[in-house]
Amino acid sequence: MSLGVYPGGGAGILREGGVRVIRWLNYGMVYLGSALMVYNICGFVRFARFIKNMKSWDHGAQILNIPVLLLVFFLLGYLAVGFFGEPNLVIAGILFGGSVFVFVMYRLLNTIIQKVVEDERLEAELLAAEESNRAKSGFLASISHEMRTPMNVILGLDTVALKNPALPEETRGQLEKIGQSARHLAGLINNILDMQQLGSGELVIHSEAFSLKEALEQVKVLTAAACEAKGLTFETEFAECAPRDYTGDATQLKRALMCLLDNAVKYTDAPGRVTFRVACDKSEGVCAELYFIVSDTGVGIDPAFLERIFELFAREDISSTDRFGGSGMGLPVAQAIARQMGGEIRAESVKGEGSTFTLVLPIPDAGAQCGCEGSRACAEDGERLLNKRILIVEDMPENAEIVADLLELEGAVCEHADNGLAAVNMFTESKPYHYDAILMDLRMPVMDGLESARRLRALDRPDAGTVPILALTANAFDSDVEASLAAGMNEHLKKPVDAEKLYAALEYWIRRTEGEGGTSA
Repeated sequence: MSLGVYPGGGAGILREGGVRVIRWLNYGMVYLGSALMVYNICGFVRFARFIKNMKSWDHGAQILNIPVLLLVFFLLGYLAVGFFGEPNLVIAGILFGGSVFVFVMYRLLNTIIQKVVEDERLEAELLAAEESNRAKSGFLASISHEMRTPMNVILGLDTVALKNPALPEETRGQLEKIGQSARHLAGLINNILDMQQLGSGELVIHSEAFSLKEALEQVKVLTAAACEAKGLTFETEFAECAPRDYTGDATQLKRALMCLLDNAVKYTDAPGRVTFRVACDKSEGVCAELYFIVSDTGVGIDPAFLERIFELFAREDISSTDRFGGSGMGLPVAQAIARQMGGEIRAESVKGEGSTFTLVLPIPDAGAQCGCEGSRACAEDGERLLNKRILIVEDMPENAEIVADLLELEGAVCEHADNGLAAVNMFTESKPYHYDAILMDLRMPVMDGLESARRLRALDRPDAGTVPILALTANAFDSDVEASLAAGMNEHLKKPVDAEKLYAALEYWIRRTEGEGGTSA
């Protein structure tokens, strides 16, 4: 080979080889860009079909064809340059870079759309879940109301019948068994609703200042009555350092405490003892935590079962269930409430000797006023309801009659209004302080209990703002309790109401009103 064929010798060979490499590189970028553009076109076609299938693109979906057509024209241009042109490095680089840019934009747009679709799917599922929860809550509220109303009649008639001193012993025993079964069923209904609310997050824990002394007094009165009925000794001891006032949810605190106290009474036989103590944990001279301690001398709990005591539906053995009753939901409800309030319940027990449950709660304001006067802070039981005039607002005559019979057994004088408007009229036409208390149903024709309570509180007379108004209703959800209190009622009692709880609530609020200056006419 002569040097004349390749001018410049070896340098010329290298230059010729470099030109070939660059030429093939240029064509390679053009054809690779063309292949990538084909992929982009297929991707945009799939993308357009996907978007067209969305309901929101029923109209104007043809605009999605424009990007596909533009990319087809770009592809034809790529192929024309490749087959008929002589692309240089600049042109090839621009064409290849254009394909890469379109690819990146397609992938980015596809990712964004998928994210939007996923968000819409999750939002649709959330809305469906919320709608399902609303339907379930509505069903539970309705079925709860329908179940509580006849239960109120059963328990009321049973209590009235047992007050008959001439009742044969056999019949008395049968009525007592009816009452026990009815109360068990009522407790089961309550616990099912509690667990439903806790599980769905519908149970709201409020944070507001309330009198801890008054809350403990109400719990004490109810438990004392239950212990007396069963022949148990009930002892209380409240630490002097316990705050008089507490910031939290009074209703939920009392519910948790009553779960523990009812459990202690249930599993303790006469002549046993139930003890309720309130103690403090002092940190740097002030109360940092409150301990609500419930002890009993009952049957106790096996150590192996103690680890599962707060599990839902947990029961130690069938024999104890048959003997004492219980659904296995009371303690889990109490523990769930305690944890939502920032605390916990601890359990200790010795089989055959008794159990101790301790509800531990933080004190939000460690510098809160202290000085509860021990067990003397809770007032002694006074007269029951002798000569107290109670207005019963109830649209169902049989329910009103049963409540009146229960109250008259304790010496009360009862009057009846069959709807909220009639109650407002009767109260307006009466002399001031004629009524010592009002028991108000919520669901009534003409005017419901909430509107009636609001109108009663708005009346221009001295007793309108002080007369105790207690909801007595089968509406049992937390939203119902909040609505009752917001309407101006003092307390929300759920049907079927235990007679002792009804007496205790009326006695407490009437005594408190009389202490504020109200007197019976």
